[in-house]
Amino acid sequence: MPVSQTIKLRVRSAELVAEGVRQLELESMAGLDLPPWQPGAHIEVRLPSGLVRHYSLCGDPADRKVYRIAVLREAAGRGGSIELHDAVAAGDAIEVRTPRNNFELHPAGGYLFLGGGIGVTPLIPMMREADEKGIPWRLVYGGRSRSSMAYVTALQAEHGEQVAVSADDAEGRPDFAALLDALVPGTAVYACGPTPMLDLLAAMAVEREPAVDLHLERFAVDAVDITGEPFEAELTRSGVTIEVGSDETLLGAMLQRGLNAPYSCENGYCGTCEAVVLEGEPDHRDTYLTDDEKADGFTMMICVSRCAGRRIVLDL
Repeated sequence: MPVSQTIKLRVRSAELVAEGVRQLELESMAGLDLPPWQPGAHIEVRLPSGLVRHYSLCGDPADRKVYRIAVLREAAGRGGSIELHDAVAAGDAIEVRTPRNNFELHPAGGYLFLGGGIGVTPLIPMMREADEKGIPWRLVYGGRSRSSMAYVTALQAEHGEQVAVSADDAEGRPDFAALLDALVPGTAVYACGPTPMLDLLAAMAVEREPAVDLHLERFAVDAVDITGEPFEAELTRSGVTIEVGSDETLLGAMLQRGLNAPYSCENGYCGTCEAVVLEGEPDHRDTYLTDDEKADGFTMMICVSRCAGRRIVLDL
C-alpha cells in the first residue's frame, strides 16, 4: 500500500454553512482533476502555521475538480479549526495529503446513517452512493440546534422524509435504542459524531441479538498504551540509529534528538506520521491502518506503534 502523496491546492471558496461551521472548497492550482475518492474518505490539511488536521470529504466523489470539507470552529481545540476559520481565505494555497478511507461504505441491504453535529459530513456522500445503487437508507441527524447543523436545510429539501432531524433545543436527542430495535434485518448502521454518542451506540449494538452491523467514524480516540520493551530504530534517510525506551514513543525519541517527522494526533488515529518499514516487524498500536495493512507490515504509525523485536529499520 503506497503512502498517500502531498499536493498543493487552492481555496476556491470559503463560506459559513451553519453557526460555527465553515465550508472550504479546494481545487487544483492548474485546473487538473483531483485524485479520486470514495464516500467515507478524509484528507489531511497542512495549515499555514504548520499544524496538520484531518477533515472528512463531504462533496460529490464524481466531481473530480473540487474537494469539499466543513470545519467546526472549536474554541477549546488546539487551534487548527480557528486557523481555518480566521486565517484562510479564497485564493490561498494550501497543502493536503491525498484522500484516505478508513470508513468505507460496505454493501448492505439498507443503511441507517446516524450523524451527530459535524459528524454528518462523511455520511453525506454515502447517502448519494446509496441512492445511485437503489439501496434504501435513512439519516437521523442530531445537533445542538438547527442553526448549528451544517447542511440540514439542504438535506431535508433534497431527501424529504429520509432525513429525520433531532435538534436538542427542539425535537430532543434521538432515541438510539428505539432506532436499533426497529432495524430491518440486513441493515448496516454508519455513525459519526461526538465520542459519548459513539460509545453509547457501540454498547447498545453488542447487547442486541443478533449484534448490530455497526460502523463508527471517530474524530478522537482513547489514549493508547505506548509502553513496551525497549528497541533500536535505524532511520535510513537521517543516517542515525536511536534507542527507544520502554515508556517513550519512536516519535518522541526522534523529537528529543532534534529529528523532524510529520505528526498531528499523537494517538494513532490520523495517519500523519505513517512511515515505511524497511526491516523488522512493527507492533501496531494505531487505529488508522486496516487489519490487512497491519498484517502486511509495510508501514507503521511512529506516534504509538513499536517494534515487535529488538530492531526496526524505517525510511525516515
